[in-house]
Amino acid sequence: MKVQLLKNILLFLALLSFGTEVLGQDQDSQFAEYNVKWTSASQNSSESMPVGGGDIGLNAWVENGDLLVYLGKTGAFDENNTLLKLGRLRIKLSPNLLLSSRFSQELQIEKGQIEINVEQGNIQAKLFIWVDVFSPNIHIEVHSNKAIDVEAAYESWRYEDLYPLKKENNMNSWKWAPPHRVITHSDSIRAERQKVIFYHRNKDITAFDIVVRQQEMESVKDSLFNPLLNLISGGILQGDGFEFLGTAMGKYMDTPFKSWRLKSSKPRKNHHIQTTLHVGANSTSSMWEQTTQRFASSRKANKAIKQENEKWWREFWSRSHIKIFPGNRNAADEAWQVGRNYQLFRFMLACNAYGEYPTKFNGGLFTFDPSSINSEFTFTPDFRNWGGGTHTAQNQRLVYWPMLKAGDFDMMPSQFNFYKRILKNAELRSKVYWGHGGASFTEQIENFGLPNPAEYNWKRPANFDKGLEYNAWLEYQWDTVFEFCMMILELDNFNKENIQEYMPLILSCIQFFDEHYQYRAKQLGNKVLNDKGHLVIYPGSSAETYKMAYNASTTIAALRVVTDRLLKLGDKYLTISEKSNLEEFSKKIPPMPTRIVEGREMLAPAEVWARINNTESPQLYGIYPWGIYGIGRPDLELAINTYWHDPDVLRFRSHIGWKQDNIFAARLGLADEAKRYTTLKLKNAERRFPTFWGPGFDWVPDHNWGGSGMIGLQEMLMQAHEDTIYLFPAWPKEWDVDFKLHAPQQTVITGKLINGQVQDLHVSPQSRLKDVQLLLK
Repeated sequence: MKVQLLKNILLFLALLSFGTEVLGQDQDSQFAEYNVKWTSASQNSSESMPVGGGDIGLNAWVENGDLLVYLGKTGAFDENNTLLKLGRLRIKLSPNLLLSSRFSQELQIEKGQIEINVEQGNIQAKLFIWVDVFSPNIHIEVHSNKAIDVEAAYESWRYEDLYPLKKENNMNSWKWAPPHRVITHSDSIRAERQKVIFYHRNKDITAFDIVVRQQEMESVKDSLFNPLLNLISGGILQGDGFEFLGTAMGKYMDTPFKSWRLKSSKPRKNHHIQTTLHVGANSTSSMWEQTTQRFASSRKANKAIKQENEKWWREFWSRSHIKIFPGNRNAADEAWQVGRNYQLFRFMLACNAYGEYPTKFNGGLFTFDPSSINSEFTFTPDFRNWGGGTHTAQNQRLVYWPMLKAGDFDMMPSQFNFYKRILKNAELRSKVYWGHGGASFTEQIENFGLPNPAEYNWKRPANFDKGLEYNAWLEYQWDTVFEFCMMILELDNFNKENIQEYMPLILSCIQFFDEHYQYRAKQLGNKVLNDKGHLVIYPGSSAETYKMAYNASTTIAALRVVTDRLLKLGDKYLTISEKSNLEEFSKKIPPMPTRIVEGREMLAPAEVWARINNTESPQLYGIYPWGIYGIGRPDLELAINTYWHDPDVLRFRSHIGWKQDNIFAARLGLADEAKRYTTLKLKNAERRFPTFWGPGFDWVPDHNWGGSGMIGLQEMLMQAHEDTIYLFPAWPKEWDVDFKLHAPQQTVITGKLINGQVQDLHVSPQSRLKDVQLLLK
């Protein structure tokens, strides 16, 4: 008995000291209720948990006694323009505590880390997975109350050339129409005494070269921006006190792999494994390796660095939030799920806060083995539907709009710089094909600014306009860039940021429509304007849905709002000449089209169209994103008629994927509708992690599903028009909420609605309080 008592005392003392060397731990704070905690291991990668920082995203899960981690980094495009995973880590403990029934895995969103706790007999261990926001370093810490061994393996399925066939090519630029046998070329991987070095170096001929030739742009090829040239993507895995053990072969789900294994040289209570990822262009392999090692050595994990990262995450969460029934966690309650999942998806977006490339709508950095989504897709973990380097603006916009009201202004330049980089390429398209100025940005463009080759089509009629995509969905659709132009202008409006560097982009997009539709009119007739002095915007497209359109409402709304906003800037960014040209152009913009349906006047998708090709509702884009109609604006009844009675709008209504009915309802003050569709959007996904929605129309996780959900929830709480801020314009009175949101003119609003009563309302600066109107019904 005394012996057992002594053992218990010693174990108690050991547990008191356990974790004293864990880097920078502190107490959870106000977001702890939104952490995701699992008490059992996962079945496969579809039950993974996201974590990341800077421009790195990881999927982490424990399966069959191993910790597995997929490595994702922005901009890792191969020669086929696939956004590559950079491999997989496998962590083993000896003894194998990860097989213990006493297990928990928790995503701690306020710290930006995953914590895993395991216990077996009298041995306990904690594992922490986190990414340095300020350098491309991934850290895995293992801390135990007794000395244990740890093995860290780097696993690659690209240890040899791969040959994607048929639908697997949807992950690259070739999609369903590869022009040749597609090869995913093997990576270079080698082990040294204490590290594994791995990278993919693009071959000399890439998708860029083939697409330029396909689209007959070779006369200006040397002037085109080429992001794939000499691109190297990879990293270095190393561990303190680890040594190379050897290689092994295996298979995970559908994909064979080869592993390079490191193992701790002796049992320890504290282990640290670091993986450094780097994507570099126009450099040799040795230069890339030197740069990567420099990143690895410059910020090795210590208490100060981890505290610096936790401080970043705390400041991120201090910017804004929307908490529904805060402090009353009921995981089965869908309203509480809506608030929690808003936070979780915002966390996922923040994992690419500082990426060189924007967060992809079709999975971001968090895709996983595709057969768990579609059993027919027995492809590698590199797979995602709708391409890696291909940019689909109609979907991408929904990922970035919610960042304004969330105050995540520093996360938006990744998207704006995407267009800034390819501006010259888009302008050269206009010059080569039509001989006029302005930037021609098509839908489904590559990261070098030319149309996706499958959508452009290899089997084109000989006399077909070389500037057009030969595609029933995408022809004449080139107005989607204006939503990003508007986001840039809103960055000035919300946060007074200097946007001068983006003025050439916005002005060039307007110039294209002015010059191109006068060019078209000259081809079709004697006059370049109609009898009212307006542009004849034909042929056009209202989203992907109303085709061969005359005066598409999406185009007119975009031209009108962006031009008006530019003119309101006055001399802040525009020269006298630029302002004069815009004033003249504004007179050429046609009015918004309307129509009569069953005796009711409503908004129209265009004045005339030839066919319906998709299921969008662009007649409502005047409500959102363009804000021409809605609360506090003229013709609200016209817009509400359209929402309730347009037969196409009713037929297309849904919450899935990029559908925006929740946003439209919120903008119109339809609280019950907004509640219904936003709940459908933001309630738990069907997968283990609550915000891995999809595939919808795209892939998993579906980021435009999450983005449109965020937008709808924000619009239910707060809207702004001119100087007026409307609070609770479509908020269900029965939902308690604690919120902090950003509004134009550097305004921040915090407040609560508890039991139908507004509490603790604060407006900063205080001078803006006079502009706030409460619309709670």
